[in-house]
Amino acid sequence: MSGDANRPGRRRLIVLGCTGSIGVNTLRVAENLGDAYEVVGLAAGSNADVLVEQATKFGVDRVAIANADLAASVRNRLPNATVYAGPDAAEQLVRDTDAETIVAAIVGAAGLPATIAAIEKGMDVALANKETLIAAGELVIPLVKKHGVHLLPVDSEHSAIFQCIQGNGQGSNGSLRGIKRIVLTASGGPFRNATREQIESATVEKALNHPTWNMGPKITIDSATMMNKALEIIEAHWLFGLTGEQIGVIIHPQSIAHSFVEFTDHSVLAQLGPPDMKTPIQYALTWPERAPGCSAEMDWTKLSTLVFEQPDFERFPSLRHAYRVIDLGGTAGAIFNAANEAAVAAFLDRRIPFGRITTLAASALDAIDVQPVRDLDTVLAADRAARAFVAAEITSG
Repeated sequence: MSGDANRPGRRRLIVLGCTGSIGVNTLRVAENLGDAYEVVGLAAGSNADVLVEQATKFGVDRVAIANADLAASVRNRLPNATVYAGPDAAEQLVRDTDAETIVAAIVGAAGLPATIAAIEKGMDVALANKETLIAAGELVIPLVKKHGVHLLPVDSEHSAIFQCIQGNGQGSNGSLRGIKRIVLTASGGPFRNATREQIESATVEKALNHPTWNMGPKITIDSATMMNKALEIIEAHWLFGLTGEQIGVIIHPQSIAHSFVEFTDHSVLAQLGPPDMKTPIQYALTWPERAPGCSAEMDWTKLSTLVFEQPDFERFPSLRHAYRVIDLGGTAGAIFNAANEAAVAAFLDRRIPFGRITTLAASALDAIDVQPVRDLDTVLAADRAARAFVAAEITSG
């Protein structure tokens, strides 16, 4: 979150993870902003149909698809486009395309190389991929400062914090001042009122039934384990330079208050709005200005009660592990994140019970040595080690 706030003229935009929920909403926001943005690059995982539709609609002639088996189909349907394919396609797209801004919305550690490439090219990053900072915060934050780019949060909670500190908790050099702590709100997910036994044995169908947000399967499962909030705690540590002791969590099932900032004079500011991701996406793209939005408006006639509850670290131990990751530093975030990704995939494939997801992530943190983050290879090696550990644990029963 550094650099010059003056961003005049039409800006060229690359959307990484364009077919997911964040990517689709980003393109809606770009359409709403009219001539403010020109979409010049799109990257998808395996949804070739939506990628082609988006490229056609927005006149994009540079696209990337991670599933190389689908490349021929995309090239046939976009004959005038440059099509990058394979696991490194998004990074190649970024390195070969001139743009001022990217929206980094590829789920998981897969989005890390492309995001780093964008920073090294001097692009502003609207960050929806929290794994970038969780796995490689020690690498990414110095790069952001070195290249003088803006790192703008898209997660609704971090956007809320960012909005609350504008003009309130920032010094002239961009450093934070006067902040006692921040409190991230959490919906509580589908198991907010479930017993520990019910959570341990939850089915895939129940875990995917989120009461508030419409998200992809991986993020929805993370919300059910509250791992999503654990990862957001770690991300907030890197985004705002706060210690674990300065970051709290509170359960707020209505998802109207998106987070709080408590200042040293005991004043508390919150950002409120309906649970609609187009609001934080648009703020990241228009900051430091605001433009007429395309998200849902607050209906004050229906707003009567806001509920806040303390989180239960026994039923949702992922929250406790987040603070351990912050304390350990180094590759701890990469290990914790990768193990969780692997465990979530195994649960969705019905190879492990729901209750084992968080256990495997914590076990990986116990079993794998944490190393200082020297470069991207260090992070990726930790990522591979964690995935191998989870695979071995599942195989051994």
